Amino acid sequence: MENYRQQGGIQQLLVAEQEARQIVSAARTAKLNRMKQANDEAEEEVAKYRAHMEKEYQKTVSESTGFSGVNVKRLDEETVKKIDHLKKQAAKVSPEVVKLLMTQVTTV
Repeated sequence: MENYRQQGGIQQLLVAEQEARQIVSAARTAKLNRMKQANDEAEEEVAKYRAHMEKEYQKTVSESTGFSGVNVKRLDEETVKKIDHLKKQAAKVSPEVVKLLMTQVTTV
């Protein structure tokens, strides 16, 4: 009977050892799965960040090239305004200049 109890105790230890191996194996598998999931999530975040930075870069490039067109248009408008202003001033002073020149030419 004593022998039977020892074998039963050994059997229980073997069963407990088998269960412990299964628990450890399941824990390792779960850990690997979590690591894989974390890696996938990190790669996804990196891809999103890279796409965001690329979008910002493209936006900056388009704005910098877009500003040159806007600046050219603005400068053209300013130039036209200045030319018109100078023409108006010249038109106001023109009769006086002609009179002064005529006086200087005719006076010998």
